[in-house]
Amino acid sequence: MMGRRGDVQDRLFYSFNLDGHLPGDHLLRGIDQVLDLGDLHAHLGPFYSHTGRPSIDPELMIRMLIVGYCFGIRSERRLCEEVHLNLAYRWFCRLDLEDAVPDHSTFSKNRHGRFRQSDAFRHVFESVLRRCMSEGLVGGEGFAVDASVIKADANRTRGVPGAEATAQFNGVVTRAVREYLDGLEEHNPSGGDDDDPPEPPAPGKNVSLTDPAARWTAAPGGPAFYAYSTNYLIDLDAGIIVDVEATPAHRTQEVESTKIMIDRVEQRFGLKPDRLVGDTAYGVAPMLGWMVQDKGIAPHVPVWDKTERKDGTLSSTEFVWDEQTKEYRCPQGHALLSERRQFTKPRERDAQADVTYRASQHDCTGCPMKQQCCPNTPARKIRRSVHEDSRNVARALATTAQYKQSRRDRKKVEILFAHLKRILKLDRLRLRGLTGAHDEFLLAATAQNLRRMAKRFFERRQGTVLVPAWRA
Repeated sequence: MMGRRGDVQDRLFYSFNLDGHLPGDHLLRGIDQVLDLGDLHAHLGPFYSHTGRPSIDPELMIRMLIVGYCFGIRSERRLCEEVHLNLAYRWFCRLDLEDAVPDHSTFSKNRHGRFRQSDAFRHVFESVLRRCMSEGLVGGEGFAVDASVIKADANRTRGVPGAEATAQFNGVVTRAVREYLDGLEEHNPSGGDDDDPPEPPAPGKNVSLTDPAARWTAAPGGPAFYAYSTNYLIDLDAGIIVDVEATPAHRTQEVESTKIMIDRVEQRFGLKPDRLVGDTAYGVAPMLGWMVQDKGIAPHVPVWDKTERKDGTLSSTEFVWDEQTKEYRCPQGHALLSERRQFTKPRERDAQADVTYRASQHDCTGCPMKQQCCPNTPARKIRRSVHEDSRNVARALATTAQYKQSRRDRKKVEILFAHLKRILKLDRLRLRGLTGAHDEFLLAATAQNLRRMAKRFFERRQGTVLVPAWRA
């Protein structure tokens, strides 16, 4: 017999419990157990007035943003709609059925105002990282570093040559443009008479009129576009992100950001890795010198080496270096020297400049191996990096079993980038400017750490009754 609902009469009273409608294994339950925003109000206190109408609770907005980044809800307008409709999102944000959801414009005002001034997203990221450390998910012995390119919110057709960019910005007052011009002024201040100001960073070949801080770049075989790079420093034990830095999509700036992240993690958390894992981009001589000589970190990084010749002539590796006499010896036993006579006044050398070692033209002219060594020049010369000792340390480590394991562990950071773009949907930014990229990358990294910690939480407490931390 087919059933049929009778006339429905509205109830006068309802008994409804949000907690009872949320599954015990829901991701937000695990995140709620490990997320602690108790000190957020104290951190943001100096940025709010002590008088006037009370604002929307900043913890509510942070929780809503975490929901958006955890579940790939990129639009703030759609995020407000989803929180309004989804019971699990309401439960996580501490909203009852009758509570109003903040307007999407509130997020913009706070993101570009109090949150940015107070660096609130960095504060939340570090709070989550401290919880990861207390849960034993961060070992601190081995770190891995890498960068991934994320498209900027800029039309690739709205660009001008770098030399013409500043003139095009006259009268433009957007936030991204002001930030870019302020950065140029900071690097090249006007009106200083004491010393010559430092040279400003060279503008890119193509500068966006919408987001000038973004870098014009292209993947091999693909079209060029404006982009930023998110730089991850992760711990290799559980793949927890210990720091993140936003840079324009430029290899040199990506490599330099590693120094910033390692120094910041050491300063704020007392963590310094014994080994650092990276790809060949991080194997340049200055970076290896910084790791080995300045920080005492074992570089599990392939050496960026261009010494091997491809024309069949002798490479520099076939010349023997004598550490005592500071000279090279060719296969015929002739010396290659940096200086062939004593100067009354020693020549000044740049401490960071490579040193060139040259053979005697007399030795090379009659040498039977000249056609194999230097067929197109009168004498052979070799440029030796001032960080060559550090490069040799990296070469020696590349032969160890631990190095091979490090190469396998480096996949963990690649997995995080794939998760960032495919699951969290962060393949294109919504905020503009370097600070906008900084905010988005911090929130995304926070969401990834929370998701991973929540997963470990369920694995450790499988079969037990879960009580939300805020109700315990």
